[in-house]
Amino acid sequence: MRIRIAVLATILALAFGAVARADEGATYNGPESASETAFVKSIQADLMARFPHASDAEKAGYVRYTSEDDTGAISYANMQWTSDPTHPSQLWYDVKGKLLGADYSVPYAAEAPNLWGIEPSRWQRFGAHVHYGLAGAGGTTVYGATGQKAIAKAGGSMDHPTAATLVAAGLAKNASDVTFVFTFPAIWDLQVWLVPNPKGAFAESNPDVKPAHPKGMNM
Repeated sequence: MRIRIAVLATILALAFGAVARADEGATYNGPESASETAFVKSIQADLMARFPHASDAEKAGYVRYTSEDDTGAISYANMQWTSDPTHPSQLWYDVKGKLLGADYSVPYAAEAPNLWGIEPSRWQRFGAHVHYGLAGAGGTTVYGATGQKAIAKAGGSMDHPTAATLVAAGLAKNASDVTFVFTFPAIWDLQVWLVPNPKGAFAESNPDVKPAHPKGMNM
């Protein structure tokens, strides 16, 4: 995700009200069909070869935007929200930089996507929100997110959120502290584990992946 995206939705809903919540979660979590299995095998082979380490994702233009979440994943996004099988919108890694999984996305529309042989009801809908990073102690980054109401109240724009908007919203002390800020638009999202998962490739969590910091992401 990501902060794996469903986890993000829950955290943001609690912290900020009506933001980035799962307006429509996945409604099917059953066994993989033959076409889904073929899709998963294909992207596993491809993405594991091209992006085995977080540094490979960064070289390809993916940007880290979360701390480790409670599934053990750290999310990187390329800001391209219309995916194809070889270009997921997000890749996720463990704290050692090992590739764990990917998110595929398309801009939100009334009907869930019917792509690549994937059951449409595996996709989840998420509302627009904003992610940002703040300069922390010792060269670290403090990752955060906020919703449309907070941005609007601060006089900002969801189309072009700025460091000044975060200051006006009380989320940053100074504009110079903001290391990045971007809008995560309204999308349909499909998450796929690329490492073996006894719960299935499309499951929310993986019992074989243990978070290094169980308390999850730094908000």
